[in-house]
Amino acid sequence: MNSPTRPHHDTDDLLRVLGIPTKGAVYDLSSGWWRHMPTFDGYPRFEVVTYNSPQGQRVSQRFPFDNPAENEVEFGYVSELVSGSLHTGTHIDALCHVTCGANDEWHGGVSAHDALGDHGAERDDASHLPPVIGRGVLLDVPAALGLEVLPPHFAIGEQHLRQAADAAELSIQDGDVVLVRTGQMKFWPDVDRIQKYSGGSGVALDGAQWLVSQGARYVGADTMSFEVRPSSVPGNQLPVHLYLLHEQGIHIMEWVNCEGLAADAVSQFLFVGLPLTISGGTGSPLRPVAVA
Repeated sequence: MNSPTRPHHDTDDLLRVLGIPTKGAVYDLSSGWWRHMPTFDGYPRFEVVTYNSPQGQRVSQRFPFDNPAENEVEFGYVSELVSGSLHTGTHIDALCHVTCGANDEWHGGVSAHDALGDHGAERDDASHLPPVIGRGVLLDVPAALGLEVLPPHFAIGEQHLRQAADAAELSIQDGDVVLVRTGQMKFWPDVDRIQKYSGGSGVALDGAQWLVSQGARYVGADTMSFEVRPSSVPGNQLPVHLYLLHEQGIHIMEWVNCEGLAADAVSQFLFVGLPLTISGGTGSPLRPVAVA
């Protein structure tokens, strides 16, 4: 079993960011999770089925109905079986999620040929995802451009991110958790409306490079893929994923619901996100909160 990576902050940084909230307002930034919810076409559907029920326990005379004399109150229990991709709904990518080159290498030159076993990645997997606690900033790009949502396939470049930061009167600091809003979650979970009004909008490569140059430690967006689709980089379908995860070792969060923050014009907050440290996983579901 892999041991989790320690958080990317020291004690002074942690105490500083814990002092950011001034209003005591908490925003749930998650998508919610339910059976057959929208997800990337390449992933299995999210499934929730009942695995144990009081009726089944009675019929099969299983615990706690295996000894009626000891179960006079007829205690029973319900449990479930959950299956699906760890990239369903709001989630964070582990470093082993994307590979590049003939040797299928992920961040740090680790080859899937050497580190991917029958039960998932054995290095740089979700068990290494630390608690994400830091100063969060929202770059509300449509608001900065005078729009409700970005149009389909809109490429968010450096100039748009700078404009959103200027509109919020903030600058990105080392270690920040930067969330980029396109407005797509305004239509969630109606994927047809998302596709019609804003599908494919996302961060372009120069935008991602600018975020890193400013000191962003984690990045997220309210979209399925974070980056603009289709790619404008010839021969590279997901250049932002490769740049952030593969080259820079920066984790990406997707389907982060920024609508509450945007509605209240909250641009700076305490961000808290706790990944599930699943050994072998290429990512983790995430229920992040912003505290303003």
